[in-house]
Amino acid sequence: MKKHLGIAVLSAALVGTLSLGFTTSASQAATGANLPTLTKGILTIGTDTPAYTPWFDNNNPADGKGFESAVAYAVAKQLGYPASKVKWVHAGFDSVIQPGKKAFDFDINEVSITPDRAKAVDFSTGYYDVAQAIITTSKSKIAKAKTIADLANAKLGASVGSTSYTTITDVIKPKVKPAVFDTNDLATAALKNGQIDGLVLDLPTAFYVAGAELSNGVILGQFAPKAGSDQFGLVLNKGSALTKSVSAAVDALRANGTLKTLAAKWLANVGGAPVLK
Repeated sequence: MKKHLGIAVLSAALVGTLSLGFTTSASQAATGANLPTLTKGILTIGTDTPAYTPWFDNNNPADGKGFESAVAYAVAKQLGYPASKVKWVHAGFDSVIQPGKKAFDFDINEVSITPDRAKAVDFSTGYYDVAQAIITTSKSKIAKAKTIADLANAKLGASVGSTSYTTITDVIKPKVKPAVFDTNDLATAALKNGQIDGLVLDLPTAFYVAGAELSNGVILGQFAPKAGSDQFGLVLNKGSALTKSVSAAVDALRANGTLKTLAAKWLANVGGAPVLK
C-alpha cells in the first residue's frame, strides 16, 4: 500500500496458488442469486478511506472510476451483480487483514497476497501484478540515489502492515529504523516536512504522489519483484463460501483481457522507473 510509458503485464496464474488453498475452476463457481452474500441479492464490497487515486477517484469508490473501483464492478458483473446491486462499506486496511468476521463480501484495497496473511483471511487469485517503488523530494539527501546501497543511511517510511514496509526491511535494509504511518497521506506529509528522506509505495501510487501531491517529487526507482511476483488480491473471510466464485471471476477477467484493459486505462505511465539494484 498503500505507483511512464508501460504497463506491468498481468501474469497468467498466481504462483503458490495451491499452497495457499486457492481453487479457481469455473465449474465450481456460483453466481448471482446462488451466492451466499451478506445480504441476499446484494454484493457488499469493502475498501479503506480515503480511497486513493489512481485506484479510486475523488475518494468515491462507487463511481466506477479508478482501477480498483472498475475491477470491483467488473468482478461484480462477472458474478451476476449489476452496479445497482453493489454496496460499498468502509473497511480500514489493518482490520481487513486481521482474523475475524468481516462486514463485506470481499474487500479491494491494494492488499498484497502473502502466506502469513492467508492464514487469517482468504484471497482471490491476483488481479494486479505490482512493483514497489521509492520516492523522495529534489532537496532530499537521497535525491541522487541510484542503487540500493545509496539508501543505506536514509530514514525511510511506509504504511503500517504494507508490502512497502516489508520492502524497506527485507530489500533495502537501511541502517536507520524506518518510520511507520497509518495512512499514505500521513507518510506523504512526513516526506514533505523532511521527517523522512524517502517513501516506499506501490509503483502506480508512487507516480501519483510524486507527480500530483509533491511539488518537487522525484521517483528514484522501483525494486525488482520477488520470485512469484507481488500481487494484489481481493480479501474475503477465512473459509468464505464465496472465495471459489470470486477467484473464478477474477480468472475470467484476466483470460478475456479485461484486467489488462482496465490497467491500461487507469494505471497508464507506471513504467519508466529504473530498477534499483
